Amino acid sequence: MSTKELEQLTIVIDFDSTFTKVEGLDELARIALEGNSKQAEIVGKIREITDKGMTGNYSFADSLRDRVALLPANRSHVDQLITFLKGKISESFKRNKTFIKEHADQILIVSSGFKDFIVPVVEEMGIAAANVYANTFTYDADGTITGYDQANLLSQDRGKVSLLQSLALDGEVYVIGDGYTDYELREAGLANKFFAFTENVSRKAVTDKADFVVPSLDEFLYLNGLSRAQSYPKSRIKVLLLENVHPAAVQLFKKEGFQVELLKGALDEEELIEKIKDVSIIGLRSKTNLTKKVLEHPNAARLMCVGAFCIGTNQIDLAECENRGIAVFNAPYSNTRSVVELSIGLMVMLTRNIFEKSTKMHAGVWDKSATNSFEIRGKKIGLVGYGNIGTQISVIAEALGMEVYFFDIVDKLALGNAKKCNSLKELLSTVDFVSLHVDGRKSNTDIIGKQEFSWMKDNVIFLNLSRGHVVQIPALVEAIKSGKIWGAAIDVFPYEPKTNDEEFVNELRGLPNVILMPHIGGSTEEAQANIGEFVPSKLLQFMNNGSTYGSVNFPELQLPPLENAHRLLHIHHNVPGILAQINNVFAKYHVNIIGQYLKTTEQTGYVITDVAKEYAEEIVNELKLIDNTIKFRMLY
Repeated sequence: MSTKELEQLTIVIDFDSTFTKVEGLDELARIALEGNSKQAEIVGKIREITDKGMTGNYSFADSLRDRVALLPANRSHVDQLITFLKGKISESFKRNKTFIKEHADQILIVSSGFKDFIVPVVEEMGIAAANVYANTFTYDADGTITGYDQANLLSQDRGKVSLLQSLALDGEVYVIGDGYTDYELREAGLANKFFAFTENVSRKAVTDKADFVVPSLDEFLYLNGLSRAQSYPKSRIKVLLLENVHPAAVQLFKKEGFQVELLKGALDEEELIEKIKDVSIIGLRSKTNLTKKVLEHPNAARLMCVGAFCIGTNQIDLAECENRGIAVFNAPYSNTRSVVELSIGLMVMLTRNIFEKSTKMHAGVWDKSATNSFEIRGKKIGLVGYGNIGTQISVIAEALGMEVYFFDIVDKLALGNAKKCNSLKELLSTVDFVSLHVDGRKSNTDIIGKQEFSWMKDNVIFLNLSRGHVVQIPALVEAIKSGKIWGAAIDVFPYEPKTNDEEFVNELRGLPNVILMPHIGGSTEEAQANIGEFVPSKLLQFMNNGSTYGSVNFPELQLPPLENAHRLLHIHHNVPGILAQINNVFAKYHVNIIGQYLKTTEQTGYVITDVAKEYAEEIVNELKLIDNTIKFRMLY
């Protein structure tokens, strides 16, 4: 919309469930009836009448009269309501406070609610009392609400229609609201467009009548080419979350205004190709494989970032993601403590043969014996992999009186009295407990097989809580049956069921003193909640700010907040001269650069430029057309 067109536009906005998240009268009743045994009953009646009025199934005049009659409130309750409503302004209105303030003269608040509580709320957003049209309460000498001004047009049926007729507005009129009375303005020919606002409530009787359905004020501003807090409405951004990630993640994305779809199970390649269409953010755990075939499919063209709600990222083609400008984030620490605690517990369970004894007890067999039950104190534990989990186990195991040995292909500093082994063979031939904590890289496939089991001492306790493909299962089965392995605890497998409904099939089933777990090493409420918050926070920082700190495949940049500027993000193949070309474009159009940041990997370059808000629109197209550009986007 041009500046001239904007100057001739009047935006009529409803208050209840549009400007604010709630219905004012409903909340006033709740406040006034606090401590009253009939609070729920009366508030429920008021809300029922409100809903009927908003969908056109109840005369508005009757609706208002009946609701106020049920309202035992006074001025002090109204004051409490004002404070409450100031904290309930709709999120997208708060985000776009700058637009509202800058264009307050063109915004009218037209509500069937009451000025008594509306004016103080909208004034904080820059809208003057003179631009508020609403009902007013009447009070007695004690400040108790006795009714309302029945001569006010807005207290009557089709009151909003009568009001706008009396105002005789010039130019274009756009109406934003959630109720049928807002649509009536369009129906009466007093508004050029009606936008059904669904951020807080969606009524089919209203959305069916609308010219546009807008889930946020950002969407309204975007559709009309108006300045806004977000360059692209988040309501248009799709998030696909797989494998039943923690509800905290769902809520974080929804709070930001994204479209979110949550699936309980994993998806195979073809299923994922179908589901990823138009998705910008995908979150997955360990069972879904994001392959090159998926990434190169046209359905994945809008994918911007990936969140692995786990430690490992071997299920994601990181190189292909980088090649396509897709940043990947994981949770390298969030569930490590859970894995560590389980590992220690399993060692105790296995050395005491608790699992077998418990099974017998459930069958009614009393097998009280100390035979083949041992303490772990004084025993030697060998950690294959000395990363975030291995080092924590090292500290706890030593505190329990164990001797700690470790082997890692990367040179690591030993903690406490832990001893580094120079080879896997040295470690396996030394220890009484073997615990695997390696990552999922392909080179770790089958690192424990028949040869490695032969190096171990007899009657070893063996744990694998790392990756399913690192152990040859037939070789492990043979080692258990031969007595080489006294007890084993396995949490990960070469093939794992996609959902809880699929049968688990594996040769380890039924073997004695073998604890089998359905990949739950990190599955505690604490760990999943941590992951559910940590991973989305990284994805949201990337989407909202452009920051890539913590990415496993992308140039890492921790960017400052974006303030009073537009941020241009340019992802490109790392070849010489790109930065110069970008800056030549800025120089050509005399752009004022406020800040600029560059980081590269061997394959990819990432340039972020903060510029003054006023610049030629041609700049964007020229930046996109620079050779070797992978992706370009804007934030403001």
